[in-house]
Amino acid sequence: MATVVLLGTLDTKGAEYAWLAERLRGHGVDVVTVDVGPLSDAAADVTAAEVARAAGADLAALRAAGDRGRAMEAMAAGAARTVTGLHAAGRLDGVLAVGGSGGTSVASRAVQELPVGVPKLLVSTMAAGDVTPYVGAVDVTLMYAVVDVAGINSLSEQVFGNAAAGVSAMAREYARRRAAPATGHRPLVGLSMFGLTTPAVDEAREELDRLGYEPLVFHATGAGGRTLEKLAGDGRFAGVLDLTTTELADDLVGGVLSAGPRRLEAAGARGVPQVVSPGALDMVNFGPRATVPARFDDRTFVVHNPTVTLMRTTPAENAELGRRIGAKLAAARGTVTVFLPLRGVSGVDRDGGPFRDAEADAALFAALREALAGSAVEVVEDDAHINDPGFGRRAAHRLHELITAGR
Repeated sequence: MATVVLLGTLDTKGAEYAWLAERLRGHGVDVVTVDVGPLSDAAADVTAAEVARAAGADLAALRAAGDRGRAMEAMAAGAARTVTGLHAAGRLDGVLAVGGSGGTSVASRAVQELPVGVPKLLVSTMAAGDVTPYVGAVDVTLMYAVVDVAGINSLSEQVFGNAAAGVSAMAREYARRRAAPATGHRPLVGLSMFGLTTPAVDEAREELDRLGYEPLVFHATGAGGRTLEKLAGDGRFAGVLDLTTTELADDLVGGVLSAGPRRLEAAGARGVPQVVSPGALDMVNFGPRATVPARFDDRTFVVHNPTVTLMRTTPAENAELGRRIGAKLAAARGTVTVFLPLRGVSGVDRDGGPFRDAEADAALFAALREALAGSAVEVVEDDAHINDPGFGRRAAHRLHELITAGR
């Protein structure tokens, strides 16, 4: 029988969670309750004290300190360890949580540690506006609570009832797949793509498909890069073809599409073979032109569309990007090849293009070479533009060689 984990603050939401547990059992699933309330002494399958201990904390000490922020951080860490442990033990086929800002923050931290594919449903009063902190890089489903989580009434009964029915069905399907995993899947390869590197990535994708892989393409818009890192860290990929590392430029300069400072690290830490190229590092991304900070007014811009403005990176920024990328790749535990497209790194960085800047590209390449000197990373200098026919195919074939050499 499938098992749904009910995760929440049972001291303040005990009646609602009891109602949900009854509904879930009525849908034919087992229930495990996990109490994440720092002030709670409620009965639960996993008590608040046990959750705190999972984070290396003592619940009584957290209460005595009187620091709510610290207590919630500890309970979030403990909840994450608890749910991953339950999943590893085969006691979690789905997670359901209901709450406001505090409960949602704790529950979201926990479910983001679970693999993609595990059902994760959060019913929250915060399911509006920017939900990036709650979704992270995994397949979290958010449902707006409509009314506050303050008792069962004619409206919340409908919303929570739908949530219970939905997560029960998802959990049963997940349990079925886990009991009889599909066979015959091709090895997965992760690729990063941007509109201005699409020809190269499309060519690489077709080559990888021909070589017997299942290519998964991630749009390098911040969320895409974070998801690529998450799946690489989870060991889901046989290899990574990271042709579009543009999100690191946004992280360095302050653009809107950063994937965070840990981008380009997970595959290396996991020992996954990688082929990497500095695709679209000639640009930083902003919203509409009027939203670009005034300090950049002297830069070169391309209005990509009404909601996206591209800004050319400078030689100094490119040199720093080369150093950062080189340091990340030199520390990788797996095999790495870097492909340098000497004639341009994006669709607008080519002869006659608005972002063509040979000095900036040269600074990027020189810094990469220097950072990788003496390391085990192979550097291939390709006298081609990144989108020229053949570049993506050559990069894909090299990744295939790295993967098969390690088998």
